[in-house]
Amino acid sequence: MKKILTVILLLALSAAVYGQAKKPTIMVMPSDVWCQKNGFMTTYDNQGTQQSVPDYKKALQNDPDLLLVIGKINTLMTDRGFPLKNLESVIKINENQSAQDNVRTSKEGSSLAESPLDKLKKAARADIIIYLTYTINQTGPKKSVTFNLQGIDAYTGKQVAGAQGTGEPSFSAELPSLLEEAVVAHLDNFNVQLQKHFDDLFTNGREITVSVQMWNNGLGTDLETEYGGKELNEIIDAWMAANTVKGRFSKSESSENYMFFEQVRIPLYNESGKSQDSKDFVQLLRKFLKDPPYNLSCKADMNGLGAGLLYIGEK
Repeated sequence: MKKILTVILLLALSAAVYGQAKKPTIMVMPSDVWCQKNGFMTTYDNQGTQQSVPDYKKALQNDPDLLLVIGKINTLMTDRGFPLKNLESVIKINENQSAQDNVRTSKEGSSLAESPLDKLKKAARADIIIYLTYTINQTGPKKSVTFNLQGIDAYTGKQVAGAQGTGEPSFSAELPSLLEEAVVAHLDNFNVQLQKHFDDLFTNGREITVSVQMWNNGLGTDLETEYGGKELNEIIDAWMAANTVKGRFSKSESSENYMFFEQVRIPLYNESGKSQDSKDFVQLLRKFLKDPPYNLSCKADMNGLGAGLLYIGEK
């Protein structure tokens, strides 16, 4: 009897811990396909090339159905315990932020530009973006909704969850009700996929890239300069091994002036419990290199949430 009670108690504790497991922060957005189809696109200059991107602000201001649909998905996800970032609120926060340097020129003359979507993701700091596509079907007097949900890792751009379906036709139901009816049957499995991905991040770290580049400032220092018998590139390698989750990263490029690391796994949260992005991680490397014996002036930056940039040689 004692053993049975112990087993029951352990199961109850496990259920309680699982129920309180940290969930990924999510933001729901209309997909590029939906924005293109409904005429909500704009262009921006990307290093001299005009690129078309969704105009989310225009879409929210001019399509009341979109607000209703996003609001319904937000409600369904919140009811299941997922923390939500509201797209409309994030856009306003993004617009109120101080101006940022959009383009930085390297010694080779190349530039790094941040897209409007990257800026939006940075302001939201969501773990996962849910891209929503929906179509209202009309068959005689009846209406139904066909939907597609794509859960995308905001840091890598990889799809981590998906759900598609069409609801039953209805004579009188409003759009949010039609959408809910179509989505509900698929949502729990979709959420299981989201949580599985987030659990992997929690265990194995968030995936980012890190690039390290030397400024041509005439000081004669590069990534092959030696400190205590080790080249600077070796020192950075060792730091990466010590500060990534389980030492997981891959160095795909390396020269006397440039290093590029991918599949870099960093802790989801720093020591104070704050969510950590690629710039936060690169800041730690910057602080390491500015101290003796290196005494290097460095600048940490980011290109979107998942690409950390470190410039060595000057601020």
